[in-house]
Amino acid sequence: MNSRRKFLRQLSGTTALLAGGTALANAETRCLHAGSGHLITPLKPRSAADTINIGLIGAGIIGHYDLDCALKVPGTKVVAVADLYDPRLVRAKEVWGNDLFTTRDYREVLARKDVDAVLICVPDHWHDKISIAALQAGKHVYCEKPMVHHIDEGKAVIDAHKKSGKVFQVGSQRASSAAVLEAKKRYEAGNIGELTSVETFLDRTDALGAWQYTLPPNLDPKDVDWDRFLGDAPKRPFQAERFFRWRNYKEYGTGVAGDLFAHLLTGVHTITGSQGPTRIFALGDLNYWKDGRDAYDLVTAIMDYPKTDKNPSFQFTTRVNLATGAGGDIHTRLVGTEGVIDIGWNSFVMNRLKRPNAPMYSTGYDALFTYPKTMQEEFIRQYDQKYPAGQFTRQIQNEPAVAFNTPAGYDDRLDHMIVFFNAIRENNPSLVKEDAEFGLRAAAPSLAANLSAEQRKVINWDPVGMKLIKTT
Repeated sequence: MNSRRKFLRQLSGTTALLAGGTALANAETRCLHAGSGHLITPLKPRSAADTINIGLIGAGIIGHYDLDCALKVPGTKVVAVADLYDPRLVRAKEVWGNDLFTTRDYREVLARKDVDAVLICVPDHWHDKISIAALQAGKHVYCEKPMVHHIDEGKAVIDAHKKSGKVFQVGSQRASSAAVLEAKKRYEAGNIGELTSVETFLDRTDALGAWQYTLPPNLDPKDVDWDRFLGDAPKRPFQAERFFRWRNYKEYGTGVAGDLFAHLLTGVHTITGSQGPTRIFALGDLNYWKDGRDAYDLVTAIMDYPKTDKNPSFQFTTRVNLATGAGGDIHTRLVGTEGVIDIGWNSFVMNRLKRPNAPMYSTGYDALFTYPKTMQEEFIRQYDQKYPAGQFTRQIQNEPAVAFNTPAGYDDRLDHMIVFFNAIRENNPSLVKEDAEFGLRAAAPSLAANLSAEQRKVINWDPVGMKLIKTT
C-alpha cells in the first residue's frame, strides 16, 4: 500500500499534469499545495458565542477518532461524553478536559440544553435507537456507518430525520473524499465512456484489522454497564470479548459487509449517483479468525445495478478478506467502455483508450490468416484503399495516464466533519449528501449481502422504495 502511494505521488507530478487537461491539472495543483488536512472550506463561527457544542456517545476507537477530528473544525467544543465502560470516562477527561460531563447513560447527554450535536459511535445494534432519540431531542446527528443493524430499522430513522429538520449525516467519509469527488467529475464528464462494471475490495491482514482489539488488564465487570450494552440483543452473561470486540458478533455488529462494504458502496453511489442494486448475491465464510466470533472473515458479493436515467446497467463485485496474505488494501475500479478509474483511499489513476475509427484486422489472431494467400492480399489492398493510414486509426491507442493525489496529511474524515458542521452552521441539512436515505441505500445492500450468505440465495431489493422484495 505504501509503495502504491509513493508511485501515485511520483505520477501526480509527471504524466498527470501533462495529460490531465486544465480541470484536473488545476485540481491536482490545489491538492499538492493544500497541506491543511482538508480541502473543503470550513465555515468559521460568526462570533465567539457561535460555538457548536458536541456530545460524544461511545468513547471507543472510532469515538476518539471522530471527536478528535470534529474538534479540528473551527468553532466546535466537546461538553459531554457517554460510555458504558467507566475507565473510558476517566480517559475522556484526561484527553478532553476535567470539566467534561461524563455519564454511562446517553440519555443524560441528550437531555443537556448545551449539546447541539452528537456523534454516535456505538455498536451497530444501538445506531437506530440512539439516532432517533437524538433527533427527537432536537440534536444534530453524526451516526457512524452502517446506519442500521437491520434493514427494516431504516425507515424509522429516515422518518425521524425528516420530521426533525435537523442535520443528519452517516459517517462514511468516502462521501466527502477529495479523490472520490474528483473521480465523480471525471465519470460525469464521460471520460471513461459508458460504465460496464465496478470492482471493489477492502482487504486486511493483521489481528487488529480483524477487530481483535486489546482487552483491558485487570478488568472489573462492575466497570461495565453490560445490561445497557445488550439492549435489545439476547440476554447472556458478561463476556469481555463481546463488549470490547463487538464487531465480531452478529448480535451487536454487522461484520465485514456492514462495516466495510458500506464504505465501498458509499464511494460508488457518490460517484455514480446511483440509488443502489436490485439483486444481491454473496458468499461468506469464517476461514482464519476462529476466535469465538460468529461473523464471517471473508465475504464476496455481486450486485446487479439496473439502468436508470443517470447510468447504464452495470455489475458490481466486492470483497472483504480479513486474512489476506497480500498485505491488505482498498481499491475501487470503475470500468467503462473508454477507460478505467482506479481509486485507493485518497487517490486515483485514470487510464483511457482511443478506439480505432477503421475496422480492425490482424495477420495474427484473426480469421484472415485462414484464408488463401491471394485472398489475404486482396483484402489488405482493398482495406488500404478504403482506410488510408494517414486519415484513419487502425489500432486501439492508450492515452497517457492521469493521476490525482491528495497532499500528505490529508484526512477525508476531516472533510466529512466539515460538511456536517457547515450544514449545522448554515442551518441547511441539504448540504449533507450522506443523509438518512443515502445511509440506508448504502447499508441495505451491505446487510443484504449477509442475508444472502446466510440464506444461500439472491436477495431482491427495491433501491427507490428502499424495501426488501419478498419472492416465493
